[in-house]
Amino acid sequence: MAASLLLLLDDIASVLDDVATMTKVAAVKTAGVVGDDLAVNARQVAGVRADRELPVVAAVAAGSAVNKLILVPAALAVSLLAPWAITPLLVAGGVYLCYEGMEKVLHAFHGGRHAPAAEAVAVDERGKIRGAIRTDFILSAEIIVIALGVVAGRPLVVQLGVLAAIAVAMTVGVYGLVAAIIKLDDLGTLLAAGRGPGRACGRLLLAAAPLLMRFLSVAGTVAMFLVGGGIVTHAFPWLHAMVTPVAGHGPEPHAAGWWPTIAARGADLVVGMVVGLVALATVAVWRRKGAGTKA
Repeated sequence: MAASLLLLLDDIASVLDDVATMTKVAAVKTAGVVGDDLAVNARQVAGVRADRELPVVAAVAAGSAVNKLILVPAALAVSLLAPWAITPLLVAGGVYLCYEGMEKVLHAFHGGRHAPAAEAVAVDERGKIRGAIRTDFILSAEIIVIALGVVAGRPLVVQLGVLAAIAVAMTVGVYGLVAAIIKLDDLGTLLAAGRGPGRACGRLLLAAAPLLMRFLSVAGTVAMFLVGGGIVTHAFPWLHAMVTPVAGHGPEPHAAGWWPTIAARGADLVVGMVVGLVALATVAVWRRKGAGTKA
């Protein structure tokens, strides 16, 4: 009896050790997409009233947790029953990200010129939350699939443990940082009301907070193209073969070190913007045809 208990504890310890090791590897592999997720979500909650910022972040975080509860078992089921479906589903999500990113770019260029003053705009809080949760679903799916690729071939319990650990860490980490970023101005106000070095730090934070939010707004849109374009590029071998020499990964790389990474991300950005334009044009034609049919 005691020997059986010891063997059971040893098996559990071995599984936990495998989960911890593979989670570290998966975290490194998904770090880029998690960074994009942070930028996108920080931009999504921008524009909300100061007293509603944390409730909105909490609502999006709750929706993100529900996304993970759906995605983790769904990813395991698809990988076991229909592994061929993973790539088409990811491509569909990547195209949607590119479409949404291009829609925001065009709105910034055209809609922003005739938009009323910021004070007069009533922010659609529920719409922001729904949009942020939809975007989170696609980014989370990308992260879960990358993590699943890391643990492919491992026992099911290890796969489940790693995916669950990545899902929890990503949700808590991303939305904790988003909450901290959007409250930087409050911290600056608090410090600026004091004396000594803290007052100078507070004024610096108050000056930097709007600039940071503007940067994250742009970075969030760029991240949509990077993630969406990266998904599409890697899904089609012929497209990946075209991009690979440009990115410096061919037989004769352009340079060593940072150049291949920057060039690859630049190629993903271009592909994402092209896909976004095509998707936006397709939707516009579809809507026009629908309107013509109804008329």
